[in-house]
Amino acid sequence: MKIRVGVLYGGKATEHEVSVITAVQAMGFLNKEKYDVIPMYLSKENELYTGAALKEMDVYKDEDLLKRYCKNVVCYGNNGILVLQSKKGLFKKTVAEVDIVIPCVHGYNVEDGNLQGILETYGVPYTGSDIYGCTVGQDKVFQKQILDAEGIRSAKYTWFYDSDYVEDPSAILKKIKKVGYPVVVKPARQGSSIGVTVVHTEDKIVEAIEEAIKYDEKILVEKMIENMVELNCSILGSSSYQEASVIEQVMGEDEILSFTDKYIGSGAKKGAKTKLAGGSKGMVTADRIIPADIPEELAKELQETSKKAFKALGASGVVRIDYMYDKKAKKYYVTELNTIPGCLAFYLWMPLNKEYDELLDDMINIAIKRYKKKMKKVTIFKSNILSTFNGTKGSKGMKGKLRNVNKNN
Repeated sequence: MKIRVGVLYGGKATEHEVSVITAVQAMGFLNKEKYDVIPMYLSKENELYTGAALKEMDVYKDEDLLKRYCKNVVCYGNNGILVLQSKKGLFKKTVAEVDIVIPCVHGYNVEDGNLQGILETYGVPYTGSDIYGCTVGQDKVFQKQILDAEGIRSAKYTWFYDSDYVEDPSAILKKIKKVGYPVVVKPARQGSSIGVTVVHTEDKIVEAIEEAIKYDEKILVEKMIENMVELNCSILGSSSYQEASVIEQVMGEDEILSFTDKYIGSGAKKGAKTKLAGGSKGMVTADRIIPADIPEELAKELQETSKKAFKALGASGVVRIDYMYDKKAKKYYVTELNTIPGCLAFYLWMPLNKEYDELLDDMINIAIKRYKKKMKKVTIFKSNILSTFNGTKGSKGMKGKLRNVNKNN
């Protein structure tokens, strides 16, 4: 019997379209002999749709076409199974049942633990990091604070809320000046380089802050590493084991890898060398060197640091960890961890002879093991303390007992 795999994507997020690209690719590469693939597309209005047509990119170009050929559904959990039920009509029908979910979501509102929390409540297994790992993975400030505590180097930084900036902008500007220009200003909980600006001089900082505030109330400002090369490493694993991909060197036309570089720029126009399902290439369109043109010793050090960061940040499944490398000082700095990287970073595993379908198999196996392990943990007590609770009177009696205990202590 095939495992019924729901691929969940889209949602009310700035990276909605990026999520669609990742999901369509994943659905195209899932092994059809092992899995029944069930699309679970969340529209920008958070309406859930399913249907075979969602496996093709063309359907997303016409919203009317999507609604005509796909079914609007709601879902609920039933003994570890996610049931997709028709939303419209007098009689509710089961449209599909899902054994495990692969979240292919990106960005704030979806990748940050919100959807994972819903799946936890339904009691359904899912791939990737859990609620805690996703929350930390989405918040770049949380990441830096944890990495600092673990002795993992990141660039000098400061952070603040938009309300702090409105209340006292001069104080915020002084903090940024101490970091030292040039700096990178970014929304702390966005992705795909959305709202990110490189600022070389103080006279441009206000404009950059205002741009970042459009996307998030929490802002991160970090030191821009000059003589910099962007390097990335993917990690696959869980809390008990981790394996590292090869290192990639990213070549963007902008100072840092921008949204345009990733999804729209020259790489997209030229096309990618790797042929992908669904007719979209996504992150693989960016110009990149795989493996990176760096010394073997540095590559091994980055792989080991990536494993350490993966575990410290509570990640699971497949992630991508990004670095800034100072060629002159020969130092590297962790930029961020992506809990659901674009294209699931499959292209970083191909040089190790792990094809995309195998990577997806590994992600599913890790998720199933985590689910089974979690089911063995104690989450409720069989005893019912309410059976001895005597209403308001009982509550007052307990308060009296607590007062006596305090006196005796």
